[in-house]
Amino acid sequence: MKVYTGLDVLINDREIQKTFHGNIALLCHNASVDTTFTHAAVRFKELFGARFVKLFGPQHGFATDVQDNMIETNHYIHPYFNIPVYSLYSETRIPTYEMLEGINHLFVDLQDLGCRMYTYIYTLTLLLEKCNDKDIEVIVLDRPNPINGIDIEGNILEMQFDSFIGRHPIPVRHGMTIAEVALMHQKFWAKERTKLKIIKMQNWERNMYFEDTKLPWLLPSPNIARTESCLTFPATVLFEGTLLSEGRGTTQSLEIVGHPRTEPFSFYENHLEDVVKKSKLKGFKLRPITFLPTFQKHANKVCGGFQIHVTDTSTFKPWRVGQLLMRELYTHLGEDFEWKNPPYEYNYTQKPIDIINGTDKLRHWVVNNGPLEMLDAFENLKDYKLQLNEIKIY
Repeated sequence: MKVYTGLDVLINDREIQKTFHGNIALLCHNASVDTTFTHAAVRFKELFGARFVKLFGPQHGFATDVQDNMIETNHYIHPYFNIPVYSLYSETRIPTYEMLEGINHLFVDLQDLGCRMYTYIYTLTLLLEKCNDKDIEVIVLDRPNPINGIDIEGNILEMQFDSFIGRHPIPVRHGMTIAEVALMHQKFWAKERTKLKIIKMQNWERNMYFEDTKLPWLLPSPNIARTESCLTFPATVLFEGTLLSEGRGTTQSLEIVGHPRTEPFSFYENHLEDVVKKSKLKGFKLRPITFLPTFQKHANKVCGGFQIHVTDTSTFKPWRVGQLLMRELYTHLGEDFEWKNPPYEYNYTQKPIDIINGTDKLRHWVVNNGPLEMLDAFENLKDYKLQLNEIKIY
């Protein structure tokens, strides 16, 4: 059965539309479209006319055309809509009172990835915190978690490693929709409650992957062009904390990992294939490849590495696969393996790998060639699952 997003529900329900009086603003991006591929901002112009007064964009910009971390976007007047577009990835990640002035309802329509390191959920929670002392209703138009709302994986963030890629104590694969993140924030993390409304999806079920929804996929950030990238992201995003390439500058970014000093076929045949087999990790295949990044790390240098092909979503554990691959490449590359140095996502002191992992324990596990069984000890998900059960809306 086809899923309808919160945006679709809003568009098709006149009674819901009538509940919003006063001025309207919208936080959205490239993937904010309805089932006809029409952008949310176009629909808002049709629905609300002159009351639609402001747009906001998250990391990568309203147009979703800006690459990489800590590359900021500007504020401007949109040439078609003729209203301000405020960047929440600019000199500030938090909307200012000036940006919020004159708004009665602020809608949020963002496609999340279901992974702790993806920043849109923190744009949302910062927005909620800023609006808690203003008479602004925040309305979240819900969208699917593309890697399902059941599977939870990875360590809980230790709050001494909080950053813009990890503000809250959640696991790597968190199992929430973006609306449920808002509800989790209001119930467990917020000091004060914000006026919050959720417009739920129709027909979405927690076991669905994105391809099950029959919704159109548009890239929510420049390097997530395919739904396959969502599945591998919790594995490959770890390599942003290293000087290995995670495929940026290729057509398969965040599905591949590599380095100029790796000869992947011999490494796989002589070592990695056996390690994967003994790990008993399932649902994927590591394919030896060579690739040429056109920008970012190792631009215009041939890299040897691996593409992660997901063969069975029901058994694939991306976080574990990523940690295993990190450990093996660390040992394989020796002195050629380098951790990335700060700054990273506006953290100027801690190692990027530690703020990505939300702990320094996993880096030490890699360096010390720790046993795979130790990864179970890093997962302590009982309390989180209890919290999740309290805020589930599907």
